[in-house]
Amino acid sequence: MDTTQQTGEPGAAERRRRELLEAADRVVLRDGPKASMNAIAAEAGITKPILYRHFGDKAGLYQALAVRHTDALLDSLRAALDAPAERRSRVESTLDTYLAAIEARPQVYRFLMHPAEDSHAAERGFDVGLHSAPLLRRLGEELAQVIGERVDLGPGGERLARIWGHGIVGMMHAAGDWWLGERPCERAELVAGLTDLLWGRLATAGNRADGPGF
Repeated sequence: MDTTQQTGEPGAAERRRRELLEAADRVVLRDGPKASMNAIAAEAGITKPILYRHFGDKAGLYQALAVRHTDALLDSLRAALDAPAERRSRVESTLDTYLAAIEARPQVYRFLMHPAEDSHAAERGFDVGLHSAPLLRRLGEELAQVIGERVDLGPGGERLARIWGHGIVGMMHAAGDWWLGERPCERAELVAGLTDLLWGRLATAGNRADGPGF
């Protein structure tokens, strides 16, 4: 029996929520997009109504998992961007960090980005696209902020930084999705190819005088 609703203790409720997300992660790692609320509830040792009480519905659980994994990915991307290295090396490291993350946990990636074709009837109304788009927008805005803070793009630079940020994330997502599905080359070859594609104006733009450099 789940008692966090009865105790009213914020700490206990937060711990229970974290435990449920960890149970959901285990099911997603096993089942990918086919992960169901029934399977997650069973993994957590609770009934589905209790799971609903914590997250509302599959969309609520999806959002909580998305935030959990996106936060971790952003931390890794920021570390790659902040590493003391030459600019091209940091661009390559950042691209590689993203691709390594989806390669390491492909079932999690597919759960967050792809619907299951044979989802349980009660969950067929769940629209993955409706929920995955904000994840990509968040990544785009985060990267735009990094670019805007570090690279001198001249007049209209803030707007151009957003164009680049969302464009680079779109490229990473599309190329990564294709690569993860087909594995046409080694990850290092994909990273090098994408870096070459980016290595135009970004390579020659000067750093901002008031920024940490890029």
